[in-house]
Amino acid sequence: MNEKRGPTSGQLEFTFSRRALFIGGVQALVGGVVATRMAYIAVAENEKYKLASESNRINLTLIPPRRGWFIDRIGKPIATNRADFRVDIIPDRLQNREETLGTLTKLLDLKQEDVERIEKELKEAQGFQPVQVAAGLDYESFARVSVRLPDLPGVSPRQGFSRFYPSGAAVGHLLGYVGTVSAEEYRLDKNPLLITPGFKVGKQGLEKTMEMRLRGKPGAKRTEVTARGKIVRELSSRPDTPGKPVQLTIDIDLHNYAARRLGIESGSVVVIDCLTGDILALVSMPCFDPNSFSEGIGRLEWKMLNSDDRIPMLNKSLQGLYPPGSTLKPMAGLAFLKHGIDPEEKVVCGGGYRLGNRVFKCLGRHGPMDMRSAIMKSCNTYFYAMANRVGYDAIAPIARQLGLGQEFPLPFQSQRYGTVPDSAWKMKKYNQEWSRSDSLNAVIGQGYVIASPFQLAVMASRIASGRMLEPEILLKNRKPGAHLPFPDEHLQVVRDGMDLVVNGAGTAVRSRLEIPGITMGGKTGTAQVRAIKGGQRGQGGARRYRDHGLFVCFAPVAQPRYAAAVVIEHGMGGARAAAPVAKDVLTFLYDREKAMASLEALEAGWGGGIDERMARQYAAFQAGQGVPADERSEM
Repeated sequence: MNEKRGPTSGQLEFTFSRRALFIGGVQALVGGVVATRMAYIAVAENEKYKLASESNRINLTLIPPRRGWFIDRIGKPIATNRADFRVDIIPDRLQNREETLGTLTKLLDLKQEDVERIEKELKEAQGFQPVQVAAGLDYESFARVSVRLPDLPGVSPRQGFSRFYPSGAAVGHLLGYVGTVSAEEYRLDKNPLLITPGFKVGKQGLEKTMEMRLRGKPGAKRTEVTARGKIVRELSSRPDTPGKPVQLTIDIDLHNYAARRLGIESGSVVVIDCLTGDILALVSMPCFDPNSFSEGIGRLEWKMLNSDDRIPMLNKSLQGLYPPGSTLKPMAGLAFLKHGIDPEEKVVCGGGYRLGNRVFKCLGRHGPMDMRSAIMKSCNTYFYAMANRVGYDAIAPIARQLGLGQEFPLPFQSQRYGTVPDSAWKMKKYNQEWSRSDSLNAVIGQGYVIASPFQLAVMASRIASGRMLEPEILLKNRKPGAHLPFPDEHLQVVRDGMDLVVNGAGTAVRSRLEIPGITMGGKTGTAQVRAIKGGQRGQGGARRYRDHGLFVCFAPVAQPRYAAAVVIEHGMGGARAAAPVAKDVLTFLYDREKAMASLEALEAGWGGGIDERMARQYAAFQAGQGVPADERSEM
């Protein structure tokens, strides 16, 4: 019987040697890979890891650039920057939200609505996008937070600059406002500057459309920090490059005066230079205070603005649309002259004009009226008769030449262009034929016709100058506009009529200028808010049903230099509400002391200037919302 033999000692020794060799080879291979990787890291990627190491030790902080100023036509500041102290929270660095907010509330005496806003923004914030805790702090408050920084991870107190508008609400619609970058804006442009604490961008108006010119370039600061982010020392810094200034055509003194002169009314004032087309004043009131937005507007103030039926967030000069009423009669006169109407031809006004079975009423019984006297007395009957003769399709093109329905290339976010109707427009809009009654309504600025105060000011400036003036808000050297396609004698007829409105026996005689050697020509207008029923007119009752008051004008009559349009919402008539405002605004251009004396007397009766009235309005709104008296604050 054969016995099985085990491996010999030689075989065992050979097997062991082979395994040892294999394991040794694997170890050598692994060691080679590790050595190669270490060599690669140490040599080829030396710079990469050196930078990574440096970034753990060195913190690079962007310094927001100072925003470019807005200045007026002679260099006076309209929007500037002022040094301030602020405190922000960087969400990614925040460790204990409740404890940190509680500490900040005590240190900065935050109100409950501020805490609610911060909590909401922290939930919506992304990464290092800062959340504002407070801005515009005094040094003592800033210092209280600064000394507690080791206990407040994620809190970032900073000294910087904030936007400041010396004129407050007077320039809100003109300039707009600035605010913190939204998450959507950051998604569109991942520029790290956008989420730098204290940096803000234009949100509305010229602040938004001129953003890239105003923005400037950020500075930077390198600081050495510990692993926990505590600052050890500052290493170096590079200053910011401020944004470029933007010079406007605005006369800020005139603009501020017009805003104050509107007083407690809701409306608009636009003033244009008849030599250049420069916009000297572009006022819409009531308005928001852009400083409130710059500092971070509160929930209650925002609610107050949006609940005000006078719509302070609407730029009435560019976006408000109104039936222009009788302010269109000088334009209609030019159209009549162009189509062969003799300005001396008379129409007898017996109180109205019969068209078929319907009588279109006039505001009085004026007797025989030629063109000049019809403009002076604002006789509807004369314009009804002539419009019925020439047709509104002959009038509409003249309205467009004078600026109605026109789009102007201005750097504002939005304008509304109104409507200059004609037969083609009505067919396209309503699939209906234009009627003679449509012509009679349109010729007196009612019916389908609507226009903005800005367009009315352009119309007045073109009639006054005889030129195709193009309005401009950015100051630049420009050539005068081309002459309008109307003979000088035609323009003079309607100017004569507008002169008589104020300086003859017209509808605005109580608003003639009290300045030796200076006269103003103009045209009043009353725009119906609702249809007249029976003998009822919009001269009383609830405010929302009252007629609007309008006035267009120019001065001096002999050599027009300034043109203006004033619209007072629900003012019940141009002569009553709008013309007195225009009188004082134009007086300011020639005699500031007289104009200021008139304004100060009016403001005493209104309860103070714009800021005082807004502060009382806000306090009253807070009271209505149940805010305790000791917690109410002025805007």
